[in-house]
Amino acid sequence: MNRKNTILALLVILSVITFLDRTCITFSSMEIKADLGIDQSGWGWVMSIFTLSYGLMQIPLGALGDKMGHRWVLAIIVLWWSAFTSFTGLAGGLMSMLAIRFCFGIGEAGASPCSTSVISRWFEKDKVGKAQGYVWAATRLGGAVAPFIVIPLVNNQGWRFSFYLLGVIGVVWSVVWFCYYRDKKPQTAVMATQEKIQKTSVKIPWDIIFRNKQFWMLCAMYFFYAFGSWFFFSWFPEFMKAGRGFSADQLKYAVAIPFIMSMCGNIAGGYLTDKLTAKYGIRVGRKALGSVCLAVSALCMVLAAFIPGKIAVFVFLSLCFGIFDLMLPSAWALCIDLGKNFAGSISGAMNTFGNLGGFCCMLMFGYLLDATHNYNLPLYMIGGMLILSAILFAFINPEKPIINETK
Repeated sequence: MNRKNTILALLVILSVITFLDRTCITFSSMEIKADLGIDQSGWGWVMSIFTLSYGLMQIPLGALGDKMGHRWVLAIIVLWWSAFTSFTGLAGGLMSMLAIRFCFGIGEAGASPCSTSVISRWFEKDKVGKAQGYVWAATRLGGAVAPFIVIPLVNNQGWRFSFYLLGVIGVVWSVVWFCYYRDKKPQTAVMATQEKIQKTSVKIPWDIIFRNKQFWMLCAMYFFYAFGSWFFFSWFPEFMKAGRGFSADQLKYAVAIPFIMSMCGNIAGGYLTDKLTAKYGIRVGRKALGSVCLAVSALCMVLAAFIPGKIAVFVFLSLCFGIFDLMLPSAWALCIDLGKNFAGSISGAMNTFGNLGGFCCMLMFGYLLDATHNYNLPLYMIGGMLILSAILFAFINPEKPIINETK
């Protein structure tokens, strides 16, 4: 395996760890709430507080990776969030849990933008979609294996032990990354000058970025998309269990298979965006693929809410998760198309808005549930958000970079 593929493999493993750490809490929620005396509204804030810090720190940590290099930055942030993964097992009540999850989100915020920047530096333009597909598929693999790891651990060792163990795994990855990875040297004098300017003057052109309409459409698109993704990362297990009557044993498979569909969608989407771009151009390969996938997934979400029963909801939500994540490599490759050498900063901004969308989704889901006691109603809301995301994606021009890197 050459160095480039080894780096990609390390990023794939990191993505699995990221989602194992992130979703562990959703599969041990009943035990934690009972142990710490947290009610449903308090639990909604426990889930949301992570998303808040995670979203707010996307831009700073993406920019820090672009500025300081990704060897040190990724190693440090993984050590940080791994420590707070383990600290989750030490929580004694609602306030300590909120503080720990907020700090946990600060660390995890840097994973996606820094991984995107690493890919932009090591992979050719016609290969970045495929590389992003593998990285994002791995996050879903983490979500798929989580119930089979976490539920037995919680049942046999208690919920606290599961967090201790997952924290140790992250520490091991951080050490391996720091020992192996080296920031890629620029290959030409022009590239060397650009990189030197970035690292010495640290001039991220935010004034240009914030005045650009494309930037705001990108961020808004991801904000509305995130209503769908964060439903699966947070309320989905409870929806399936309490809303549609899945048993604990059924729940493992009912949750894992949609995540596997999402994983397949990410891998296929990575290949598809590169192939379509090579054959038909970047407009088809990026925005046409993205907007169509989001529109179809919105239909699946609405059908899942409308049609009663276990089988129908399982099928339509599996399709929904797989189809809207078919567009995910396109969205992150779009950050490289639009951001060029500042891809980490652009992707960090996009993901910030995505996680703010997730924050809103989790709170709105809980409030709608309290007001109506109807688990289906929030799914109609999410379907509407996915339609808005599809419309915005269709208006983004991937051929028009946000930043002219020749200046």
